[in-house]
Amino acid sequence: MSDVTITIDGKTMKVKQGTSILEAAKEAGITIPTLCYFNLENADIACKPASCRVCVVEVEGSRNLLPSCVTSVAEGMVVRTNSKRAINARKMNIELLLSDHPNDCLTCPKSGSCDLQRLTQIVEVRSIDVTGTRRSTVPVEVGKALKRDLSKCIMCRRCETMCSTVQSVYALSAIHRGFPAYVGTAFEEPLSDTVCVSCGQCSAVCPVGAITENDEVEKVIDALADKTKTVVFQTAPSVRVAIGEEFGLPAGTEVTGKMITALRRLGADYVFDTNFAADLTIMEESAEIIERIKAFLNDEKVSLPITTSCCPGWVNFFESQFSDMLDLPSTAKSPQGMFGAVAKNYFTQKLGIRREDMIVVSIMPCTAKKVEADREALKVNGNPDVDIVLTTRETARLFKLANIDFTKLEDSEFDDPLGESTGAASIFGVTGGVLEAALRTVYETLEEKPLKKVEFFDVRGFTGVKTTTLKIAGIPINVAVVHGLANARKVMDEVKAGNPRDLHVIEVMACPGGCIGGGGQPYHRGDGSVLSKRTSAIYEIDKDKKIRKSHENPFIKELYQNYYGEPLSHLAHEQLHTHYTATAKY
Repeated sequence: MSDVTITIDGKTMKVKQGTSILEAAKEAGITIPTLCYFNLENADIACKPASCRVCVVEVEGSRNLLPSCVTSVAEGMVVRTNSKRAINARKMNIELLLSDHPNDCLTCPKSGSCDLQRLTQIVEVRSIDVTGTRRSTVPVEVGKALKRDLSKCIMCRRCETMCSTVQSVYALSAIHRGFPAYVGTAFEEPLSDTVCVSCGQCSAVCPVGAITENDEVEKVIDALADKTKTVVFQTAPSVRVAIGEEFGLPAGTEVTGKMITALRRLGADYVFDTNFAADLTIMEESAEIIERIKAFLNDEKVSLPITTSCCPGWVNFFESQFSDMLDLPSTAKSPQGMFGAVAKNYFTQKLGIRREDMIVVSIMPCTAKKVEADREALKVNGNPDVDIVLTTRETARLFKLANIDFTKLEDSEFDDPLGESTGAASIFGVTGGVLEAALRTVYETLEEKPLKKVEFFDVRGFTGVKTTTLKIAGIPINVAVVHGLANARKVMDEVKAGNPRDLHVIEVMACPGGCIGGGGQPYHRGDGSVLSKRTSAIYEIDKDKKIRKSHENPFIKELYQNYYGEPLSHLAHEQLHTHYTATAKY
């Protein structure tokens, strides 16, 4: 593609033809304010509805101001981003949005992270001179995972783009026309009655407080204050490389030790690692993979390709979208689910207490984990294996509420016996990590010899769909790694049409980049480098571990020897595996 010469704010430069004015300005070091525009380069996600008109610029020869996010450069174009006309229009557009906004910033859960709030400061809006009828509001909806306050919806349609284009779920869409318009659900039903998978990506990109996670911080405070309960925390792998961002630390800073100390300061009785359960998940899931592949090679009737099941957004998706293929996913519970089962069954026995007297709190990067914890299959006589799920953002708020100066904390170690994990468990936090961890165990089990190199680089990276063939014990195994549910739909549609790639194993993560880009993580504001830095930190944790294969975890070996017997045993199936149900949602 040829280059064109343009001038932006007096600076002449060459850019590729087809580049938007907004992107060209960025190359020139000029920041044009945006609101509806959203671009997460690493995950190939872009939202450009050009609905807010905040990014308008003046182009010489054009009668009207043009939205820079969707206007391509042309040879000889002269652009002014800071003309009086452009500045006044930008300011007026923000005033119009504010004139119909609740303006309850002091109590809004997005306060401090709100893009509209930030833009108001940038464009110097100090009064609102626009008057008129305010839009009637829709009642606030509080679901298990997400909270929606549509009185704050500014019709940027980021959530709709994420839900429909990136995730192909189509739970959200523009409703009504003109002044009463907002982004909602079909027939204005609650999200829980739609095909919503609770991935929370809508809340991750919403620039205001229209969609946020359902805050359960108060439940944790109440649990910690109840002296009749034993409160156990588990922390997911991707949380430790992201939560520091909420305290001003650079993206990808690994703060495991500080996080453990903070949880103990809160009053936790035990702080364990979800990575321990990730190793356990690999033991069960890799045993399933081996079992199905061996059956396939013996010409036995078997369900292939086997898909991973640790991502609850993906589980919700295939239960509603591919309900005729429920025999394909692994029945292994997610690490969160397995940890809860081990804590409430095995660990309560060691402590000599009833499972009802233990409160398990999960610290997760994911809003869908809140829904997963509420599944009937993860309860015993109505008592859940996991009682409360906090997102990374909620956990940071809890630390701040408890006056914990996070960055100055000393490091601590996880408690035993559910705190010891391997490098394989840590990479669960990134796309491709679950499959790579499983392959390390599958390889050594089938080959009956150690891996010379534990890394499987072909399954790493941010490409939406990655496929490769691995030869293990003379068996060619075709695998795929998928992140983003729209990509998952493409692959599953291929499988339904006859599996032309001849796949044997598929890993699916609902969120961009995997759990490091989860719907409950600190807001990345479209900065793709944030996901890259979190990913690099995860792989560094793996590299620095003395033990990097799940089947070599001594505590996992002990758990099987003293309690479960072996992977896929009767007790393991009873406590560590689950089942799936077709969900009839429109």
